[in-house]
Amino acid sequence: MDIDFMLTTLGFITPLSQQLQERFTAQIQQETIRKRTILLRQGETCRRIYFIKEGFARCYFLDKQGKECTTWFFNEGDFMISVHSFYTQKPAYENIEILEDCILQSISWLQIQAIYADTREGNHIGRVMSERYQIQSEERFILHRDSNPTERYKLLLEHYPGIEQKTTQTNIASYLGISRETLCRLKGKKLRCDINQKNSF
Repeated sequence: MDIDFMLTTLGFITPLSQQLQERFTAQIQQETIRKRTILLRQGETCRRIYFIKEGFARCYFLDKQGKECTTWFFNEGDFMISVHSFYTQKPAYENIEILEDCILQSISWLQIQAIYADTREGNHIGRVMSERYQIQSEERFILHRDSNPTERYKLLLEHYPGIEQKTTQTNIASYLGISRETLCRLKGKKLRCDINQKNSF
């Protein structure tokens, strides 16, 4: 099992000792998960933190009308959890769905807690990752509060290149907080702008 990509990603947070690298190598579990698999269901507890070596996924919940509302997308190189459930070890409010066939590498909550307790760099990694999730959550809240749909759509395409080939228009629209009809208009407007820019050269 090759976990060099994951270790390199963690190493960007803080340098990893040889001992900690060996510990991760011994404890990390790798699995291939097929498209459309529900990796975590609402009401279950998120017991593992996943690293996406290959693939694409999303997090979503069901509103009172039973409509799916996408809250996160996860790309190759991302760590993936249900944030509240993993950190509190309580039932999740949301689901994690695999949108493309994924190669996932994961470690359990119990194993990561032991690493936090035993190593300084492991503890630092946990703190930084927790901070990043908090920052991303607040940024998404501010984005939906202060930006218009056109701006949100532009940022989505910048952050997730090729997303329209990875998931449905319904999922994208729910993430942006707009209807599918509004998304179609935004796509049409973008296409016209792209054509005009191309013709201007």
